[in-house]
Amino acid sequence: MEKELDDTDCPVTATIALFGGRWKLPILYILSKNTRRFGEIQVRVPSISKKVLTNQLRELEADGLISRKQYKELPPRVEYALTDFGKTLCPLLIDIAAWQRKSIDNLTKVK
Repeated sequence: MEKELDDTDCPVTATIALFGGRWKLPILYILSKNTRRFGEIQVRVPSISKKVLTNQLRELEADGLISRKQYKELPPRVEYALTDFGKTLCPLLIDIAAWQRKSIDNLTKVK
């Protein structure tokens, strides 16, 4: 008999815990295209506050999905990029974007 999975055994729940929330997937998607500076990310996610973006970037870095590189320049320059681990999400991010485009097309046809 197969064991029933509870929330702690669910791979989807564990994955959502890693990059769930309102902003992490959009940030990861933005970084999947190029290395970006803080301001470049913020421009691409205009409704996010600086504080929330900072916290999300710190969490993604702590989880090993992105890297933060600070250059010893004046003014200081910091760049964010996907780590090798973060890059493993790129196929998923592409699939999510394709699903969304297809869903929008389907929804507009139904209306």
